[in-house]
Amino acid sequence: MSYDNTQPPMPGYTPPPAPGYYAPQPPQAPQGPKRTTTVLIAAGAAVVAAVLAAVVTASVSGDGKAEAAPTVTVTRTAPAEGDTAADDSATDAADSDAPAEESGDDSYGFDDTIAYDNDVEISLTKITRAVSGEYASPEKTPYAKFTIKIVNKSDKKIDASMMTVNCAYGDEGKEGESIYDDGLDGLPDTSILAGRSLSVPWGCELPKGQSFLQIEVAPDYESETAIFTGKVK
Repeated sequence: MSYDNTQPPMPGYTPPPAPGYYAPQPPQAPQGPKRTTTVLIAAGAAVVAAVLAAVVTASVSGDGKAEAAPTVTVTRTAPAEGDTAADDSATDAADSDAPAEESGDDSYGFDDTIAYDNDVEISLTKITRAVSGEYASPEKTPYAKFTIKIVNKSDKKIDASMMTVNCAYGDEGKEGESIYDDGLDGLPDTSILAGRSLSVPWGCELPKGQSFLQIEVAPDYESETAIFTGKVK
């Protein structure tokens, strides 16, 4: 007699797969390249960069056009007139016969007027010798005294406090210290309006045994330096 207790399978029932067995996955369609997405991202970045560049340019120039910094050059013009010719004693103190070419093509004589292409002119007048006072800085020092004249023929005002002045003396080119004394107060804290001029008295150290003097003047930090050279008697 047989005793088989195995129950018959239920209708519609599928037995689970044996351990380690997995049904094969259906094949997936191959994915195309992502070139389209990459191109779209790059194009969007280019558009954003172009917009930012346009905004920056417009903020700089105000009208959407970039403006270049003004280029200033120095040219030689006719000898200065006015104070130099009127003051005979001051003219005699400076040896105007000494040619500026002795110091190079980039230098000018004491009697020259330097004209910039932005319609600003610089000249020197009344070059004389003096000795600083007891309370000057530096005190009791021989120096050359002169006046720097700035003529503003442009349509914009000039900040006179931005002017630079440097001096050197002697054949070896030793730096001459600026003199601060009565009437020599350094750079003025004022502006030169369009169509106006300003005269600034200045002093540079010049020992008694020296006669060659080099005076460097620039109306502002961006302008080319005008170099005046000559001999002071």
